[in-house]
Amino acid sequence: MSTQSYLIDTNILIGLEDNSAVKPAYARFSSLSAKHKVEIFVHEAARDDIARDKNVSRRKISLSKIAKYQILAKRKGLKQSDLEDEFGKLKKPNDVVDATLLHALQISAVDFLVTQDKGLHERAQRNSSDLGRRVLFVSDATELLATTYEPKSVGIRHVADVKAHTIDHKDTFFDSLREGYPKFDSWWQEKCVRQRRSCWVVYDDDQLAGLIVRKDEKSSDTDAKTPAQKILKICTFKVRPEMRGVKLGELLLKQVLWFCQSNSYDLTYVTTYDDQALLINLLEYYGFTKTGEKEDGELIYERGFSQSRASTDDHDDQFLLARTHYPRFIKNSETLGFGIPIKEDYHDTLYPDLWDPHQPDLFQGTSVAEQPTRPGNTIRKVYLCRAPSNLGPSGSILFFYKGKSNDPPSQAITAIGILDEVTLATSTKELMVKTGGRSVYSKQQLSEWNASETKPVKVINYLLVNYIRPPVGISELQELGVISGKNPPQSIYSIPSKSLGLLIDRSNLGFDT
Repeated sequence: MSTQSYLIDTNILIGLEDNSAVKPAYARFSSLSAKHKVEIFVHEAARDDIARDKNVSRRKISLSKIAKYQILAKRKGLKQSDLEDEFGKLKKPNDVVDATLLHALQISAVDFLVTQDKGLHERAQRNSSDLGRRVLFVSDATELLATTYEPKSVGIRHVADVKAHTIDHKDTFFDSLREGYPKFDSWWQEKCVRQRRSCWVVYDDDQLAGLIVRKDEKSSDTDAKTPAQKILKICTFKVRPEMRGVKLGELLLKQVLWFCQSNSYDLTYVTTYDDQALLINLLEYYGFTKTGEKEDGELIYERGFSQSRASTDDHDDQFLLARTHYPRFIKNSETLGFGIPIKEDYHDTLYPDLWDPHQPDLFQGTSVAEQPTRPGNTIRKVYLCRAPSNLGPSGSILFFYKGKSNDPPSQAITAIGILDEVTLATSTKELMVKTGGRSVYSKQQLSEWNASETKPVKVINYLLVNYIRPPVGISELQELGVISGKNPPQSIYSIPSKSLGLLIDRSNLGFDT
């Protein structure tokens, strides 16, 4: 992506450089432009205007501040009459300066002009809507910088996005890395701390439980074998051994896959050794493939991304395609969709990422939604019920409907998943086996289902594709034809084919199905 350029008016310069406290929007504009090496200019005409200030002391200070920025030179031979022909009557010297700034913008000497001067905005808009769109208030410029250069936030509960220098690398968490890589400490200091590399971390009671160190790469500087432009390297992927039982590895990988898909990466990759069987199995399950091997035996595993529909034959295994392309999935003419009602308490436990009560919980920190003690926010999930519906084949699309609730959203579809399989459990033991540790219920709660031959429990295994933001409320579901009548079904229900397509479009997934 080419770098944007911004021309700042003198009122922005004053807001950034005067002796009073800098307003948040000004500070963020300055921070983002510096971070992403965006070019910021002050026009020569504005500098000359300040140089005419009769207050010698103020003039000297203002000119010294302008010296911090690049100066955009005036067009040689540009006359006031030329400016008036284009931008209207210029009654005051300041009007001439304003028109000169607009002229620089019009000829694309810069991409955007940032000013708090409402009159300048109006003059630009009168000239043309295109020019008007390129004249920004500082808050709009800040938002544009963030939208253009900052990655979209992908918030997953328990996973924090931090810089490497905030992590205590002397933690015993890193001991095995030191054993396998004697130069670990120097690598951490030189590559991670000094370069302030971004990391995803999971803490449990202030103990580091999981870590991913990541790095953006391009095709000109990468170990990846597959040709790609925007690449995310997973430099380190580690889970504390005693914490692997709560599926933190899958939680961290979910963060990687959602982040890459949401931010239009072409490829992500990780290097590992063949003795890391658990990691390799997890990677391969979600579509990573071995593409190479380094001289020291380190293996390269890669996974591609796209916003387009995956090429497929209608007879391909829909679930296999969904997990290897995750979070993308495939919909064809035979794909079925189902609505699954879910009560508030179970919804908050099954989808802790969405848990957000109105009032602070007096017991916050003990809730299942707050502690990484169950696999509620992993990719592979299990839903238990005794609904009579048999659902459809593997690869069917599931929409989870949160019923009437104390906390919002209430009576709305909040999440979308892809069906793996449906089985029946006829005993507590069988129920525990079939849930495979993926149920958000404890052993005691599973026993309370009292599964038996006469009252079996339906075990629905599926992949969580994504959350639907904003949720689809009951009135909209009725408009889409997903729900008929005033009252939503209390059990699993089939979604008509036409409504299924409309509901997928409404889900704003960011990729074609």
